[in-house]
Parts: sequence; C-alpha cells; structure tokens
Amino acid sequence: MNEPSHPGVAVIMPVLNEEQHLAESVAAITAQDYPGEVQIALALGPSTDKTDEVAAALQAQDPRIVLVPNPTGKTPAALNAALVATSHPIVVRVDGHALLPPDYISTAVATLERTGADNVGGVMAAQGTTDFERAVACAMRSPLGVGAASFHTGGQEGEALTVYLGAFRREAIERVGGYDEAYVRAQDWEMNHRIRESGGLIWFTPDMEVTYRPRASVKALARQYFQYGTWRREIVRQHATVNLRYLAPPAAVLAVAGGLALAAVTKRRIGLVPAAAYLAGITVGGLAISGHEQPAVRARVPIVLATMHMSWGTGFLLSPKNLRQ
Repeated sequence: MNEPSHPGVAVIMPVLNEEQHLAESVAAITAQDYPGEVQIALALGPSTDKTDEVAAALQAQDPRIVLVPNPTGKTPAALNAALVATSHPIVVRVDGHALLPPDYISTAVATLERTGADNVGGVMAAQGTTDFERAVACAMRSPLGVGAASFHTGGQEGEALTVYLGAFRREAIERVGGYDEAYVRAQDWEMNHRIRESGGLIWFTPDMEVTYRPRASVKALARQYFQYGTWRREIVRQHATVNLRYLAPPAAVLAVAGGLALAAVTKRRIGLVPAAAYLAGITVGGLAISGHEQPAVRARVPIVLATMHMSWGTGFLLSPKNLRQ
C-alpha cells in the first residue's frame, strides 16, 4: 500500500472587519493535525475595526502567517492576492469567521488524492451564539431557508456543482485564471463553474465540516442575502445556467408584492391571499425546522426566513445588467 503524501498547503483568507472572529479562526488553522508544510495568507482589506492589529499580533506569534494588502476590500481580489503570495500546490480557502475542525486539511488532502478532484469541500455548519444567530443557523441548515444544496444540508459524498470554501489543486485555479474579481458575491460558485467547464471535478464530502458564524442582525442578514440574489442573477446572465430553486424567492416576492398592490388598488381582500399564504408557510415551516431550539429562537425563525427569501428575491429581480462593469 502506498504511503499517503503530504504536499504543502496554502491557506488563503480574505479578511475585512473580522476583529471579533479572526483570532479564533486562525487558531483553528494553526491547530490543524496536518503533518505537511502550511502557509497562511491573510489578505487584509480596509477594515474599520481593530482587525489589522489582531492580524499583526497573530503574525508576530507564527512565522507561517503572511499579511497581504487588499486595498479594494473585495473578496475575490483578496483571494487572488493571497494566491500570489503563496506557492504550495494545495490551496485551502477559509473565511475570517469560519472555524475549521482539527482534521480539516488532512481530510481535504486525502479526499483530493482519493477522488482526483480539482476541488473538494464539505458542510457549511452554521452555529450561532445569540438567539437571532441560532435562528439564522436553523434556516441555513434547512432546504426551507437556502434550498437543498448538499453543503448546506449535508448528504452523500459525490460530485457537486459547488462546495463551501473548498480545498483546490493550485493548477486548477491557475488553469481557469483565478477568481473573477468582478464578482463581489458568488465568486466561489462562479469559479467552480469554470473549473467544471474546463473538465475538472468538484467533490462534496460530509467529512469536511466547517463551523460558520451567521450574521447577527436582520439588517446584516438582509444585506447579505440581497447581494446573494443580485450576483446569482449575474451568474445566470453570464453563464446561462439556472436552477428552479433560484427562481423561488423572486417568484415569492412578485406574488406577495403583486397581491398587496392589487389589494391596495381594488380594496379587495383576495389580494392579501399570497401574503397570508406565505406568512403561514414560513411560520409553520419555521416552527417545524426549529423544534429542538428554545422558544426565543423559534420565534425568530419565521422572521429570518422572510428576510432571507425576500432579500434574495428582491436582489435577483433588481440586479442591473451592468453589474460587472
């Protein structure tokens, strides 16, 4: 039996206003059980908190950490800058608010070697600390909130359209020209699409699970999902690829808004039916997916679902055609 190899790994992390979570995220990387060499590139955007100070302190403690400037603050630009600043053949993409389990890199490298894939990834395991964050986590783990993508809800190992974060072969990233810096959001899905179009394999495994910290307020969640919807529409335009689940949120927005407008104009209650049906659906569904949570969390889940659906759908509908210019 061949002994497993331990190629060098470059961990790349876009960082912007991550004062609260950065030290914890980097500690999870430095605590990996992987026996090979590891580089850690923190691409620092123009943060308005003490993120840069935290990053400098981390670099002073560990020579494997390199700080890379990212004056634009955009995630794909940060990732490309971190790629240039590193050299190892395996590239692990991590967010500044994600927590890797100790065997994450070891599992990633073993899965790459076993499957021959160009990118492997696992489950985006949302876990909150406040009642609102826990409610967001419930929604993110359920098809009712984000659809049935395996990296949200789990599932069997196998070929996938995209995965959360990802561990790549550097040669695959270079083959497709890196991240498209025009994509403020959805840059992972977009690059994975190009890797698949070039003949590469994207692989999901539930053995790679990353703890994700959800947004902490309705405003932050709405902004996040509005951007998701906006940039998903751009992917549809650029790559002519669409899934019916992408159309569900904009359809819900149109049905609710159209019904309310009809009710306002005609003074007829029938126009309230779509909104009432939607509210009933997210209330019943929200209670069903949060049965294991405390009442304070369960009460917030319908609000979270409505925020995610309506924001994503509105962003999709209002996405401008010149978004990438």
